[in-house]
Amino acid sequence: MAVLTSPTVKICGLQSVEVLKSILHLPIAHIGFVFAPSKRQLTPEKGGELIAFLKSEAGKGIDVPLTVGVFVNPSEEELEQTLAAAPLDVVQLHGKETPAFCLRVREHFQVKVFKSVSISKSEDSMPSAEAVAAQLDPYQGTVDAILLDTFDPVYGGGSGKTFAWDCIPVYQEWTRRAGVQLLVAGGLQPDNVDQLVDAYGPDGVDVSSGVETDGVKDIAKITSFVERVTRK
Repeated sequence: MAVLTSPTVKICGLQSVEVLKSILHLPIAHIGFVFAPSKRQLTPEKGGELIAFLKSEAGKGIDVPLTVGVFVNPSEEELEQTLAAAPLDVVQLHGKETPAFCLRVREHFQVKVFKSVSISKSEDSMPSAEAVAAQLDPYQGTVDAILLDTFDPVYGGGSGKTFAWDCIPVYQEWTRRAGVQLLVAGGLQPDNVDQLVDAYGPDGVDVSSGVETDGVKDIAKITSFVERVTRK
């Protein structure tokens, strides 16, 4: 499949101002902060500190990425408290959040909403267009992007493992028809992201552990990942 424009890049699981400073020169569209249970989990106050840094850089005329908060089955109260301290641009939902909940979040907090869809790593059968429509049609008009991620039994996503990419086209058909973005996560790293981009041309790619060394964000790996995605 020919790719006319490069996918956007989202780097997830950021935890420090130092890393943000080191990657602001790169064409990264979204920075993800994890507020769900995870080894990369941030407090709302820490997230607010990182967002304040980005806003200060934007005030200097520097292009900064949009900020994305990752949640799993949050209550509206939890979102209220988190966004009061960390004014995010996007809320990314990784649990069993209903279309009605997604719409309330979008309208009440005036943010974009990304909804994850977990794909089993061992899934043998290709989902049909009818099955995907049944799953996603209720979300049309309630979300701004669908994020495909590898299912993780503990955290829902963020497993660092790939799923069967041959199921991407049927989801891509739905997102194009619905007018929302399709993002792909799950086990991406500098060595395989160009293969994904060349074969499927998603609207965006999302990486976390694939640009880390010993659990810490690696600037060289982030740079290589971004270059592999945006080289066209």
